Amino acid sequence: MTLTEAERAYLETQPLGRLATRRPDGSLQNNPVGFSYDDRTGTIQIAGRAMGASRKFHNVADNGAVAFVVDDLVSRDPWIVRGVEIRGEAEALVEQDAGPAYASPEIIRIHPRRVISWGLGADATMQGRDVDGAAPSEEDGS
Repeated sequence: MTLTEAERAYLETQPLGRLATRRPDGSLQNNPVGFSYDDRTGTIQIAGRAMGASRKFHNVADNGAVAFVVDDLVSRDPWIVRGVEIRGEAEALVEQDAGPAYASPEIIRIHPRRVISWGLGADATMQGRDVDGAAPSEEDGS
């Protein structure tokens, strides 16, 4: 299982995430995207209009390293935030039928290698773990 029950439940309530990809010149690009979680494959699916023509799609085709974050602010006083960060490898796929009706047939599929979550469930502490036998990664950056 890639995501915990609390992480899956949280993602189901959120309409947007932010996908960070690496451009050909090495600079980073970060875009808001709609998404879905495929429990069968343990992957994140990103679809949209004209996805195959987008810079993010081409970035993933050139270099599959990505970071994907979904977060929100529950309260300002007291300050309460929650979210999920997924680091992994993505594929730029064509001729897929995995997106919403308005979407083009191209999708980005993220295979999580590290998952970090915070503010979820009764414990609400930050938790980070490698998934799918991935090697330990650098510090979580929190």
